[in-house]
Amino acid sequence: MKNISIADLNQWESDFEEDSKKNILKRVLNKNEIQTIAVKQESALLSTHNFSKEIKTLPVTNQQKTGRCWIFAGLNVLREIIANKYEIKEFELSQNYIAFYDKLEKINYFLESVDDFIDVDKDDRTLQHLVRIGIQDGGQWDMFVALIEKYGVVPKSAMDETANSSNTRIMNQFINLKLRQYVEKSRKDKENKEKYKTETLKELYNFLVMNFGLPPKNFDFEFVNKSGDYKLISDLTPRVFYKQYIGEILDDYVSIIHAPTDDKPFNKTYTVAYLGNVIEGRKVKYLNLEMSKLKEKVIKQLNDDEVVWFGSDVGHYGDRDLGIWADDRYDYSKVLDMDLNLNKGAMLDYGHSQMNHAMVITGYAEKSGKPSKFKIENSWGDKSGKKGYYIASDSWFDNYVYQAVINKKYLSEEELKAWKKTPIILKPWDPMGSLAE
Repeated sequence: MKNISIADLNQWESDFEEDSKKNILKRVLNKNEIQTIAVKQESALLSTHNFSKEIKTLPVTNQQKTGRCWIFAGLNVLREIIANKYEIKEFELSQNYIAFYDKLEKINYFLESVDDFIDVDKDDRTLQHLVRIGIQDGGQWDMFVALIEKYGVVPKSAMDETANSSNTRIMNQFINLKLRQYVEKSRKDKENKEKYKTETLKELYNFLVMNFGLPPKNFDFEFVNKSGDYKLISDLTPRVFYKQYIGEILDDYVSIIHAPTDDKPFNKTYTVAYLGNVIEGRKVKYLNLEMSKLKEKVIKQLNDDEVVWFGSDVGHYGDRDLGIWADDRYDYSKVLDMDLNLNKGAMLDYGHSQMNHAMVITGYAEKSGKPSKFKIENSWGDKSGKKGYYIASDSWFDNYVYQAVINKKYLSEEELKAWKKTPIILKPWDPMGSLAE
């Protein structure tokens, strides 16, 4: 291994001092952020909220200080069905209700999963992955479906937010401490692991009730429609509400991904080992497609006036104040005189990017017959973007969108056949097993 020598440092300093452009940049960057000076003036159209296809949707929601975006995005899709059916201007389904059962199911899923490794060395990679990750707020589309199909949904008024459902960091720390406590106890005293498991489940159930509240078994659905008419539907259960007022439609939807890595050929299905929440519920499953195919199906669903749940990496090329994600809006390479190119497959393979946030696509703009930008319903409140709605450029979509949920009717015959095949099992730490938060 070669050390950095004093001679190296002296030469680099001399070379820097002789480069007038780099010296100018040093002065500019002293008082300006890199992003500010890299904006391309000619990209102004990317920041305008004008769209050739736009589905009118309800006001944005706010996940607060939590990683529940996938739940918010999923419920934002479902609430549109109710709002359109009953002509409601403002309406939310209870994110807290779903998050309560997600936490409970993840706790059970963890306890059952680590039992597979009760006799392995404690430095076993899979065991260490499971205990290091523990349980988190984040999730995947199929995990959302598993919860809805088992527990149904309720209006937000039936189970509103609490201080801790909106700020989960400390709560998650205690849950994961208890789960790791179980791992240590069960590995030391295998004969009593079922007793420890039952005790842990009950104790953490009580802890969840203290933090989230007790989920309702019955509730009233009350609203005023756009005409000002008051409606009250009494004594509903969460599952009846889902079946009758939304409809058991989730089985019609599939998760398609774009993961252009050598180990994931297109037109094949994949799942991820030890990724899930409801043990007997719907399993995580993806169909990997080329980006042109994924985008084509997104456009078709939007054209049929139906919004699209999707997962992306929002950590790159974003302006949160303006509500824009656009890699083609910035010219970092030219400004910094650096090669900053890394293809999407390499970004996945080497940890530079992965899906970390779920939102809803509600429209797009066209240029020369192709999409130029997309309208995005986020769940970060209404203080950023245009009342909480964002824009994503087509180029950013290509590079940083990894997943979309579409109706199976948009799959070709060949794709539908591929979807029905048994999925290839990816390792627990595969980047496509990342959670939207």
